Amino acid sequence: MTIAVTGATGHLGGLVLAALQERGVPTEDLVAVVRDASKAAPLAVQGIDVRVAPYEDVPALETALADVDTLLLVSGSEPGPGRFPGHRNVIDAAKTAGVGRIVYTSAPKATDSELVLAPDHAATEEYLVASGVPFTIGRNNWYHENYAQQIDIVRATGTLTAAAGDGKVASASRADFAEAFAVLLTTDGHEGQTYELGGDVHWTFDDLAAALSEVVGREVVYQPVDAATLITSLTSAGLDEGTAGFVAALDGNIAAGALDVDGSALARLIGRPTTPLVDGLKAV
Repeated sequence: MTIAVTGATGHLGGLVLAALQERGVPTEDLVAVVRDASKAAPLAVQGIDVRVAPYEDVPALETALADVDTLLLVSGSEPGPGRFPGHRNVIDAAKTAGVGRIVYTSAPKATDSELVLAPDHAATEEYLVASGVPFTIGRNNWYHENYAQQIDIVRATGTLTAAAGDGKVASASRADFAEAFAVLLTTDGHEGQTYELGGDVHWTFDDLAAALSEVVGREVVYQPVDAATLITSLTSAGLDEGTAGFVAALDGNIAAGALDVDGSALARLIGRPTTPLVDGLKAV
């Protein structure tokens, strides 16, 4: 069975390919669909079939997905107007190429959430279901690694500033999610299923501050602020207003509970507890 992974040179895609090999999938049965062949050189050295096909290039996608049995569609990394059209192109190309099943990396409660990231994923899920191609959807909650950029900041300041209030997050490590997708790609019984995937622990930003304290070796205190204050702080630090507003909106979603979801399917799929927050941050 040939398994293809899009975005194969990205953080998640690369981890999925490694997890598939750990599960015993031969490298000759793996296809890495990439935008830049030069970045995929280490995959080619392993014996993985590297095929160049950007999400914008439908003919290239159709060629890249020929003879593929199962496809992991890793969602595009940049939210915005081009994200869903790129996903749609991959789904259309997969259908034309006769791919047997598409597994998609979505977002928590994508079709029933106020999460600022949800609309692109909701549109993709709806299009995938309507495509007629057999599918499986894994809705990834937050990654521990999303807070990697905070490590240097809190090491210098001792303060974790966010507009997340008392909101909780059920995050896990990228490796946990990658292992789960390797299971979904290689085992039966997942067709037509949607899985909410998240960490075992629903932590608050006080918990995040405590974890960061352990990582950097100094006390870190969570300082909750409102969205306007956060935006001012981020723009003063050099972030553009659009990005600062996006970060504040995500924090607002967290405060409202958008990432406090039951993702226990993740631990069931991987057959072990998910990686603790502090361990995920230490790995970064």
